Amino acid sequence: MLTFVPTPLGNLQDITYRSLSVFESATLFLCEDTRVTRHLLELLHKRGLMERLPEADFLSFNEHNGPARLDEVGTRLEAENVVYVSDAGMPAISDPGQLLVRYCQEREIAYDVLPGPSAVTVAYAASGFESGRFLFYGFLPHKGRERREALEELLRSPWDSVLYEAPHRLERLLEEIVSRDPDRELFAAKELSKKHQRYYRGSARVLLERLRAENAFRGEWVVIIAGAKDSAPALYQEDIRSMDLPPKVKAKLLAKLLGGSVSQWYQELCQKK
Repeated sequence: MLTFVPTPLGNLQDITYRSLSVFESATLFLCEDTRVTRHLLELLHKRGLMERLPEADFLSFNEHNGPARLDEVGTRLEAENVVYVSDAGMPAISDPGQLLVRYCQEREIAYDVLPGPSAVTVAYAASGFESGRFLFYGFLPHKGRERREALEELLRSPWDSVLYEAPHRLERLLEEIVSRDPDRELFAAKELSKKHQRYYRGSARVLLERLRAENAFRGEWVVIIAGAKDSAPALYQEDIRSMDLPPKVKAKLLAKLLGGSVSQWYQELCQKK
């Protein structure tokens, strides 16, 4: 049987007794990174949380080798105690474990998903946002038109949106939001459950200024964007800027939507050419 086991986000004590029992009986581990999983098991054993280390095979399973790996080990999913883990948190959420779930469903192979740590729900609970309804997006595309369109879609959404973001891209994300809607309410959680865990809440502009002042971009982040409360015309600024129109026409459109004088917008557009 295949079991999906959540692993601690950072604090080993967040592991569950049930997860430990499954680990100890496993004969095969499918892992996002085998080194990370082996290290986790060694730490759990050294700290007395596991009675023994499992006698098991460890194989990587990711978006690149997943289909080939299933051809290799598919028959073992029914015959043995197989565990799938990501590096941290709930597996099969924005994660290649989704391939395993689908594989089992198509072949009617029994599988189970254990409850446990999840960065998405922990961050949303900590945010204080009141709607109680949110969309989980995972990671935005890294660059280009796809990233711009995805972010604009989220900023227009009436629902709160939860994103994962890497430390080297967080500043850029905040800059992109500020350029479109500087007053949008955000919540950012850094290094959840770890020693340097921090929570930040405020407008996109304020958060960007604060994190720059504190030089606090390092770490793994969950970012929550509050849902749009109105049509938010500021969100269309980037669309107007990218149009194949003369600067004076763009300036008139921006002034009408966002306020300010046509001459001010015209001067800014010319400076950014």
